[in-house]
Amino acid sequence: MKLITTQLRPQVMAVALALAAASWMGGAHTADTSPVIKINEATAKADVKAESLGGNFTMLSGSGGNIIVYNSPQGKFIVDSGIAVSKDKIVNALHAIGAEPIKYLVNTHYHWDHTDGNVWMHQAGATIIGTPQTLQHLSQSTRVDDWNYTFPPMPQGGRPTVLVKGSKRVNFGGETFIIQNFGKGHTDGDLWVYAQKGNVLMLGDTYWNAYYPFLDNEHGGGINTTIKWADQAIAASTDKTVIVPGHGAPATQAELVAWRDMLVDVRDHVAQLKQQGKSLEEIQASTPTAAYDGKYGGFVINGPFFVKLVYDGLQ
Repeated sequence: MKLITTQLRPQVMAVALALAAASWMGGAHTADTSPVIKINEATAKADVKAESLGGNFTMLSGSGGNIIVYNSPQGKFIVDSGIAVSKDKIVNALHAIGAEPIKYLVNTHYHWDHTDGNVWMHQAGATIIGTPQTLQHLSQSTRVDDWNYTFPPMPQGGRPTVLVKGSKRVNFGGETFIIQNFGKGHTDGDLWVYAQKGNVLMLGDTYWNAYYPFLDNEHGGGINTTIKWADQAIAASTDKTVIVPGHGAPATQAELVAWRDMLVDVRDHVAQLKQQGKSLEEIQASTPTAAYDGKYGGFVINGPFFVKLVYDGLQ
């Protein structure tokens, strides 16, 4: 993979540290301490960097979730739109890739760090694709207690108009995109996008490379369904597939397998302790993520918070 711009990692790590400072442990907090606000502030200061994934695919990082761009003479096919405070930087990055207009935008799920740029991308020409659940969340006020934040409805132009309930094939610009939903995942309405010719699998937040993931238990996601999606991604990929997470660097299948194994191990430990009647605080104190914190706990989700997310999602 070729780095188009220079000094990617220092800038991304600066954002990562800012996000880590916003790690959310729940409890009573005032609105101005919401991690959404802190992440927006950090993102406004961050550069947007471009990394080639091979062929006509480029990943943009620095605006919340990763943005993937497929550029062709017919236009651009984009997966996720980032945070709106980065609009000008994203526009500049897209122009550096090519002058072709945006034609399609896929929302992998409703979270603002993947959809906040929907309105301006639609105004630039994008037809927006998402799940019915993503449309529902973007069409109404949505409260995320784990983030202490209520998102207002997205303006009409920023909502998906092409809805995917199972699988959809889009032939565009010489590439075939397979857009799929496997039921509940890390939210109640995730999508992944697989580019057949380029062998690029874009997983959204059903995969966070080298990080503990956020599990949106409040809106239909959870640890078990996230593991299910990881199993599907492993089965759909090979050691030659470029796997693009919602957060983190492009990954190999082996890295995805290791991440899935971590999820299973933590889930099993937390479930065993919960079945024994242990409280969340007791389970956190036993540090069931200790073996993994050094590898996966350095971003916005730390070990204790991940244990809380796993605990809350277990019945």
